[in-house]
Amino acid sequence: MVASNEQLPPKTCTIEELVTIEEDVAKVIKGKKTATRRNGVYAHPGEIMTLEGHEFIIKRLYHQELGEITDDEARQEGYENVQAYKQAILGLHPNMPWLPKMKVWVHEFSRKD
Repeated sequence: MVASNEQLPPKTCTIEELVTIEEDVAKVIKGKKTATRRNGVYAHPGEIMTLEGHEFIIKRLYHQELGEITDDEARQEGYENVQAYKQAILGLHPNMPWLPKMKVWVHEFSRKD
């Protein structure tokens, strides 16, 4: 986990690009998706993501290898298990291999109170 703002890597994209797929937006709004893995940093902890008028706060940002993802973490992504998550990702990126050592940035978020 990234502990303080001084240790945060620079953003490679904007928070508006963090969750864009219509199905994923619906999962976030329903509370069925509370994390997104990306190959870059789209948001830092404390930033607010707005989806269809609903606000969500970024809680954590950390690096993780694809091979480390657990079924519980796949459920945070809105999928039943790692295999379902893997198939969804490969469906979005058909030419991308699933490399267990590939590192991604995990953005965890929750509805803003």
